[in-house]
Amino acid sequence: MKKSLLSAVALTALVAFSGSAWADIVIAVAGPITGPNAAFGAQLQKGAEQAVADINAAGGINGEQIKLVVGDDVSDPKQGISVANKFVADGVKFVVGHFNSGVSIPASEVYAENGILEVTPAATNPQFTERGLWNVFRTCGRDDQQGGIAGAYLADKFKDRKIAIIHDKTPYGQGLADETKKAMNAAGVNEVIYEGVNVGDKDFSALIAKMKEAGVSIIYWGGLHTEAGLIIRQSADQGLKATLVSGDGIVSNELAAIAGDAVAGTLNTFGPDPRLNPENKELVEKFRAQGFEPEAYTLYSYAAMQVIADAAKAAGSTDPQEVAKALKEKGPFKTALGDIAYDEKGDPKLPGYVMYEWKKGEDGKYTYAQQQ
Repeated sequence: MKKSLLSAVALTALVAFSGSAWADIVIAVAGPITGPNAAFGAQLQKGAEQAVADINAAGGINGEQIKLVVGDDVSDPKQGISVANKFVADGVKFVVGHFNSGVSIPASEVYAENGILEVTPAATNPQFTERGLWNVFRTCGRDDQQGGIAGAYLADKFKDRKIAIIHDKTPYGQGLADETKKAMNAAGVNEVIYEGVNVGDKDFSALIAKMKEAGVSIIYWGGLHTEAGLIIRQSADQGLKATLVSGDGIVSNELAAIAGDAVAGTLNTFGPDPRLNPENKELVEKFRAQGFEPEAYTLYSYAAMQVIADAAKAAGSTDPQEVAKALKEKGPFKTALGDIAYDEKGDPKLPGYVMYEWKKGEDGKYTYAQQQ
């Protein structure tokens, strides 16, 4: 009996040792995997999955393989909190996500309290990194940067036009609209309409009638592609000849599916397209070989996983606190977006936003093309 007990103890110790020697590091990706914004969730998920495959193939992080788990927040803040708490229970150390600022901000507080580092590829509201949390980083820009570019563009190109500013009342949509309005007003141009609508609204007839009466020919939209596509299509159907200008929230080819031919000429801000970088040619082809076009935030998600892995290597640790310190002190890190270095808040030093225009391609499909 004594011998058997000793053998059992030895076996348990051996299994425990083996487990630690071959342990996985659990990293999560979170976003709207289902629901109306699922196109963006797919971008985050596909980007993270490809990055994990590439990092694991190259030996992992400090000898550990990455185990990726996925959380679906459906773009809902309450669901985002539930996802965050599940990640805590699952032993997640790092999160790539979320997509929406209104989800990322409350979820980040759960992560901060539980020792989890978060890198969002897409949440652009300044408050995400303005609260002094140790654990928040992004691979995208901020709405005060994006709004500044958009507001200056509107004031320069459309100073003699009547402009409406419409937003979806979310931290992202209203935040971006307000930053754009601030920059445009500072340049001496004022809007004739400023109004909020609700996420999920389908009928914009009353709003369009109001804009027609006011003589609006430029609509600045703070929000996502779902409502933007309906506004564009319904405006055309109701005889309102207006160009919609927006931000990174409409950079999904689904916009054209919703808006139809009326999408032609639509404008939006976004960072320089990383697909155009010759260094990303092989990576882009990996996605396309899987039947997935790595548009919009796909490579931002890929880069988020890259900075986590490289900062962990620089720190010689997978402890999130040590990795956070390395992100701020050890950069720049080479990524699919170029070299990224972080400031003390967790904001990256990136190239500025540029303007895109929606045009019909050679394949007969509409998509957004970076203006020269």
